[in-house]
Amino acid sequence: MARQNDLAVKEIMMKAPVTLAPEDSLDLANDIIYLGRVRHIPVVENGRLVGVLSQRDLFGAAATVVLGLKGKTKKALLKSSRIKDVMTKTVITITPDTGVKEAARKMAEKKIGCLPVLDNGSLVGLLTQTDIMRYVANQ
Repeated sequence: MARQNDLAVKEIMMKAPVTLAPEDSLDLANDIIYLGRVRHIPVVENGRLVGVLSQRDLFGAAATVVLGLKGKTKKALLKSSRIKDVMTKTVITITPDTGVKEAARKMAEKKIGCLPVLDNGSLVGLLTQTDIMRYVANQ
């Protein structure tokens, strides 16, 4: 819960972030990350958060599998690979009323770049390092 002098994350988080499903392909995730210029995508199944796919997860999976492959082969491989196989499944979350300072401390302590924001179990937003830096820069 945000303290008196600490803004709640609901004021600076990205509301209604793009999400993917565990069965979606890495190819789709790659397109969203590249075209949408995002680094983290919550993974949702039946309305429940089940993981997060980061740009780093995607690059790591691609690097281990596609080293030395040509463009068409790489694309085919990404199409056949599923998000559930490379996503981070243990996800640290916060609520909309969590303070920005508390969220920043949690991200630094756990060395993570985003925190999905859940309200009564439903994904309502995503707080990223960029959101926090933008907030600090405008103070």
